[in-house]
Amino acid sequence: MSDIVEEFNDYRAKMNDKILADNNKIIKRIFNLDTNAFQEGVLDKKTKELLGLVASAVLRCDDCVKYHLESSYNEGLSKEEISEALGIATLVGGTIVIPHLRRAHEYWEALEQHHSD
Repeated sequence: MSDIVEEFNDYRAKMNDKILADNNKIIKRIFNLDTNAFQEGVLDKKTKELLGLVASAVLRCDDCVKYHLESSYNEGLSKEEISEALGIATLVGGTIVIPHLRRAHEYWEALEQHHSD
């Protein structure tokens, strides 16, 4: 059985390396801004990850949802906290978010399985 967590992370790392190798100043600054935005600040990392998750779901970016799910998992957020945040995302985004909600639940289960192996 394939490990969708490992596949996603391997692909993301490989492609990010290729993109950054182009040495495009704008892209590098965007990547840096993204990294810095999710650092501890007045809002803690858990809160920022939930905000990123909700925004990603509403914008229907599956890669972004996966990224924020894994970051949330690594920050110690519970399945219940993720579910509540995704409920808000579905409320705000409407029924068009439901397919992304399904994939988010699938990926969270894969994260739990991946980290239990």
